[in-house]
Amino acid sequence: MLGILIALLVTIWVSYMLLKKYKPQAILLLAGLVLLLCTAIFGLGTLLPAKQSTGLIWFDVFETVKGLMSSRLAGLGLTIMSIGGFVRYMEKCGANRALVELSAYPLRLVRSPMLVMMLGYLIGQVIDVFVPSHAGLGLLLMLTMYPILIKAGISKLTAVAIIATAKFTDIGPISSNAILAAHNAGLDPVTYFIKWQLPVVIPSIIVVGIAHYFVQPWWDRREAKENTNTQEVSATEEENKHEEIPPRIYAILPTLPLILVIIFCPLFIKSIKMDIITAMLICTIIAMIFEYIRLKNIRLVMDNIMTFFDGMGKQFTAVVSLIICAEVFGMGLVKIGAVDSLIQAAQSAGFGLKSTILVTSILMVSFAFLMGSGNAAFFAFAGLAPKIAANLKVEPVLILLPMEITAGFGRCMSPITAAIVAISDIAGVSPFQVAKRCAIPVFLGLIANIITTFILFL
Repeated sequence: MLGILIALLVTIWVSYMLLKKYKPQAILLLAGLVLLLCTAIFGLGTLLPAKQSTGLIWFDVFETVKGLMSSRLAGLGLTIMSIGGFVRYMEKCGANRALVELSAYPLRLVRSPMLVMMLGYLIGQVIDVFVPSHAGLGLLLMLTMYPILIKAGISKLTAVAIIATAKFTDIGPISSNAILAAHNAGLDPVTYFIKWQLPVVIPSIIVVGIAHYFVQPWWDRREAKENTNTQEVSATEEENKHEEIPPRIYAILPTLPLILVIIFCPLFIKSIKMDIITAMLICTIIAMIFEYIRLKNIRLVMDNIMTFFDGMGKQFTAVVSLIICAEVFGMGLVKIGAVDSLIQAAQSAGFGLKSTILVTSILMVSFAFLMGSGNAAFFAFAGLAPKIAANLKVEPVLILLPMEITAGFGRCMSPITAAIVAISDIAGVSPFQVAKRCAIPVFLGLIANIITTFILFL
């Protein structure tokens, strides 16, 4: 009882500090250390096995954190950092822009505003798999797709809502959330993507698209907003003309890692192994060759490769550090006995697998909405899923999958999400208005996702 009381107080403090916009890494790390220290002080659990102990329980607290950091940096952390480096290099050489430009090209050939809107939505969902950053994808689409949507006669708020929901699902083997979920589930990221993610998100993508088709015109009529702003579009298009776009062949570069890991995954070719880190390195070298052929300047190509390492460093700062600190917090909750107490209480209350999935999904949506981040919400609790699954005697993926997917839903309904704030600022609209436009379609998609999960896997 003491353990769960301490955990509750610490969790309330964490929630309060996160709502006050303190850095989540510092808050989660400090909270985890407090929980581990309380575990040691009150003798509520064992921090380390006797063979791994430093001999002094106070040092064991930090030895526990060190062990977690070592394992994460060598495995999951390196995977995420290599993805970040590759994505940064794709941005530097313009390959991401080429991919979006090529994908958006069909929109220019369509005259019906509603058809343009739906095609734009579908294109965003496809590109989502290749661009793991919500904010990065949103900004790319604002640069390329937004002027086309506006010129077709779609209102600003509708266009921004379509772009904001281009990543309401956080899917694909290069998504940091998906990689963490696959890691904790003991699965290959590609297997997790094809076998688990795709079946549950496709119905949600369809539902959200249909909802947009009916909801956005309803909001336009209700709010009586003007649908076009010719002067702004002209300015945006003029800016685009001055930016150099690489050859269209560059559009294949961001897709190469996904192609490689899918071809050489256990589902297709078992004799050859290809992990994500290896794929990223191979594709980076291929991209350098493309750059040399285009630029004919070996020094510039060599200088630009530093953006790969810069991207790795940024991923450590923004993502890997958050994963580690969140897992320290999660470990503290486990060590102090709070998780065991909650599981026992759920079992006593008769909570089965479906009830547990429903509760964890609601919690993920709520935390992602309040934090404005699907990563922060999922990273904080992903480490607890295997233990919950073990007590329910089910595969960890059955708990992790709905947690990971629903975190993305909550993020797309939050007006404080970085991507929504950024793209709203570019369009000159309120992020609260955009979040409101996203809420009904995404909520209906959430319901579809939970129902699909129950039907397919439970």
